[in-house]
Amino acid sequence: CIFKSFSFLGGFFVTVHVSDSSSCLHGMRCGDGNCVWDSEWCDGVKNCPAGQDEANCVRVRGSNFLLEVYWTETKEWRQVCSEGWSDQQGKASCHDIGYTREKICICNTNCISACIVVTVQCTDCGNRENSSEASGSQLASVGSWPWQVSLHVAGSHRCGGAIISPRWLITAAHCVSRTSSPADWAVYVGIVDPLGPVFNPAHAVSEIITHEGYNSQTQQNDVALMKLSDPLNTKASSKIRPVCLPNAGLNMTDPGKSWVTYYGPTANRGENSSSLYLKEAPVSLIPSAECNSSEAYSGRISQEMLCATKIEAGATMCNPDSGGPLVSHMDGLWWLMGEGVWGEHCNGQNKPGVYTSIRHHLDWIYYQMQVKMTC
Repeated sequence: CIFKSFSFLGGFFVTVHVSDSSSCLHGMRCGDGNCVWDSEWCDGVKNCPAGQDEANCVRVRGSNFLLEVYWTETKEWRQVCSEGWSDQQGKASCHDIGYTREKICICNTNCISACIVVTVQCTDCGNRENSSEASGSQLASVGSWPWQVSLHVAGSHRCGGAIISPRWLITAAHCVSRTSSPADWAVYVGIVDPLGPVFNPAHAVSEIITHEGYNSQTQQNDVALMKLSDPLNTKASSKIRPVCLPNAGLNMTDPGKSWVTYYGPTANRGENSSSLYLKEAPVSLIPSAECNSSEAYSGRISQEMLCATKIEAGATMCNPDSGGPLVSHMDGLWWLMGEGVWGEHCNGQNKPGVYTSIRHHLDWIYYQMQVKMTC
């Protein structure tokens, strides 16, 4: 443990410390391409023009949201002791990460290794009330996946997405790359059937941020954020809630059963094929090596992608929808592990579904929330 009496903690950022030393022999690269020494990161002095060297020095870790500080001298993360800690400091830290002040901020203390340490949770995320979790693919019920959104263009569903805070949604970059004007989009929350947009309000989008490294050929960095013009009222209904972003150090060795949700047609409702319903299906995450085998995608899966396959034999999990969430249930909460990118399991080849890894892009997500935050 360390005490939180460091100068750079006055307005710290709660995010993931990520360095890119590909062009720096003995240091790390700033956003403008210049290099600074390793010892200059997280030392309380801004050496990068935009302050990147001081922006990623604090993070939230694990399923219990432990607050940690990066210690430059030993190049390690250390927990923050709670002596002198206040709820106001917790709210300030959530504000710095990109969560606006009207959001829930929960600050607690836990006794670990003889040190009372700080835990910070900036949103009431990852909870759901209606959770039947049947064994196979089926239609989802209202409120069963409260973070699921339907993204519409010109009155029609274009892609799925997930609520990560009352202001922010996450989806696939390929969904928005050709329709990048926020005015063209409408967001619907809490809907599961074709009548949902009729009886639920449309939410306007104020900004769309596509990952600058998105490659439409390889599908790398296929992630985008949408900022809503007005925050969702997540306290008014259990049908609208954010999903948790996967904190650093989250135990992924045994994530248990994961689920994908997506909008698609159903044949047993007597509806036109264009009528879309929210569907849910249990899946199992599979190793990248297996997904990259010659029987699957032959090396096309990068380290920033996840692969998932249906659990039960004979299940139909043809998912033509993009941007939909892949979530896992761990330690009592639901975590957003991926969002739908592509897959060849709809063309009869029975190959795994491919998803962008949210954990891989966590630093990018938090950075965008910080710089685009509305006070």
